[in-house]
Amino acid sequence: MSNGDNRNQNKMRGKKKASGGRQQGKSQQRGRRPMNMPPPQRPPIEISDAEIEEMMQTTGGPEVAIGDLKAMSMQELLDLARELNIEECSGLKKQDLIFKVLQASILKTGSLYGEGTLEILPDGFGFLRSADYSYLPGPDDIYVSPSQIRKFALRTGDTIQGHVRPPKEGERYFALLKVEAVNQETPDVARQRIIFDNLTPLHPDERFRLETTQDEVAMRIMDLICPIGKGQRGLIVAAPFTGKTVLLQKMANSIATNHPDVSVIVLLIDERPEEVTDMSRSVKGEVIASTFDEPPERHVQVAEMVLEKAKRLVEHKRDVVILLDSITRLARAYNVIVPASGKVLSGGVDANALQRPKRFFGAARNIEEGGSLTIVATALVETGSRMDDVIFEEFKGTGNMEIHLDRRLMEKRIFPAMDVVKSRTRKEELLVTQEELQRVWLLLRVLSPLETAEATELLVGKLKKTKTNHEFLSMMQKM
Repeated sequence: MSNGDNRNQNKMRGKKKASGGRQQGKSQQRGRRPMNMPPPQRPPIEISDAEIEEMMQTTGGPEVAIGDLKAMSMQELLDLARELNIEECSGLKKQDLIFKVLQASILKTGSLYGEGTLEILPDGFGFLRSADYSYLPGPDDIYVSPSQIRKFALRTGDTIQGHVRPPKEGERYFALLKVEAVNQETPDVARQRIIFDNLTPLHPDERFRLETTQDEVAMRIMDLICPIGKGQRGLIVAAPFTGKTVLLQKMANSIATNHPDVSVIVLLIDERPEEVTDMSRSVKGEVIASTFDEPPERHVQVAEMVLEKAKRLVEHKRDVVILLDSITRLARAYNVIVPASGKVLSGGVDANALQRPKRFFGAARNIEEGGSLTIVATALVETGSRMDDVIFEEFKGTGNMEIHLDRRLMEKRIFPAMDVVKSRTRKEELLVTQEELQRVWLLLRVLSPLETAEATELLVGKLKKTKTNHEFLSMMQKM
């Protein structure tokens, strides 16, 4: 996370410092929810090697995995709290209840194991945030000392696993005792990685297969008309009520099914809470969200945490896919929080507001040294807002793949509402065979003279009569 985003995280820097696992700072980062916690009683303490050895030797019994507790439902946590004889727990929030359960569990087992995504604050220490809460600060966050951050060359976005100790007297947070893994690798590997900005970007040259079953026509059309490669930077240009969210769901599940080794992250910005629940239950992947009732600063913090996490995974030569809904609302959030430059574009967009969302979108790339970051984002059009039109025009042409959804098709109940003639992928010859490319071009020559609705309806009808795209293309050769 950049220093500019954290400039208000701790206004009392130099006067009051957070204790090791006690306090995240009296002044929270602008836009984050205040934790309403008292100021720290003592400065942060470093966890010595001797203390680590002592605690590792004295702990006994089975380990309590903090991640397992966070995955439980509220009712399951309440039942567990009753078993541990925790009183007055019915009115607590989930994060507070988990904190109490952990405190009670440590008395029985003596050993905790935690995991989270690191966020480093301006004072040099950090906290492990949970994806279950979309990286929102909470009482069950795990403190990471500055010495550990320096020792293992940790950066914001690293996924850390390790042993955790409970808070001591006067402390408020659990503290990371020993780093066991960084991004599912040994800590030594993390020290030797090349940072993301120094990696070499290339055109996507390895394809994501989206086709799964005969009935998933939308994914079959995308495989034919606008294939997606590892490192693709794609825009879904969509008017309201054209099925963009459903399309993202299908894409996430197709990638997770055909490429289980790929990390899929769905990022929902300024969405409805019920959409978040539906996406979480229907998608095989990580769903991170900031709903429309959250402040713009929260939207930005969530987006940048997701981006930093993806970059850290790519540095470890992993393939990561971010599906963002939507880049338009993220740009609106940046437009609110950036300092006014004095230059305002048409629609009320500040001249500097789009630099950081462009940096987010521009992070998508195929890496020569190994790994890739793929970003597919929705861009809203035909909303009646001049600002949305300006944002789309700024992002138009920055991607190397576009999918156009047409409202007229949705009004005629043609699914998917995809304009098969306008949708396209740059450098598609790097992703498909020459034989397949020639047949797809022949298909587009047939469809391009037709009206949008007629062309899409014809293609959907033909695909439904064949089991696979290979069978469909073979049938074209015989025609």
